[in-house]
Amino acid sequence: MGKESDLENLKKDYEKIQRKHDLPSFQELNEDFQIEKVAEIKTDFLVREIRKFMADKFSNYLRFIEALLQPVNTPMFIFSIIKSIGVEEKKKLTDIYKKLVKIEVRLIELDVEFFEEKEVDFIKESYEIWQKIKKDMLEIFESIKKNWDNKSEVNGKGYFG
Repeated sequence: MGKESDLENLKKDYEKIQRKHDLPSFQELNEDFQIEKVAEIKTDFLVREIRKFMADKFSNYLRFIEALLQPVNTPMFIFSIIKSIGVEEKKKLTDIYKKLVKIEVRLIELDVEFFEEKEVDFIKESYEIWQKIKKDMLEIFESIKKNWDNKSEVNGKGYFG
């Protein structure tokens, strides 16, 4: 009875909750938020654990975009990316940032007190928001890749500490 049976049990448990609350499929959530890792956790609150995995991804993207928009004490590679970002991409990043901040505030609220319905609503709503954010992020990174060589300047005067 290894990890595979734990994963199969998770899928069965999730399927029950999915039908009850009209949630996205396990496959969809797993592709975007790696919820299969919940199989390693023993819990009576499956939706809360799924929400936590979603929260990790949202928080990581929030911090990354924050570093792009307000680069203070960030790794040097961030500055290379910033040079490749145009006005339109910055606007999109700002819009994404605002959406992620709203999600972050909601996550704090959900951590204070457990209500299954609120957890389920969060999963459904934030999954939908993520689909738009994901599309915008891919467009932004396509633009960055396209502009990477155009905006990179080498003057031979790098600072290495």
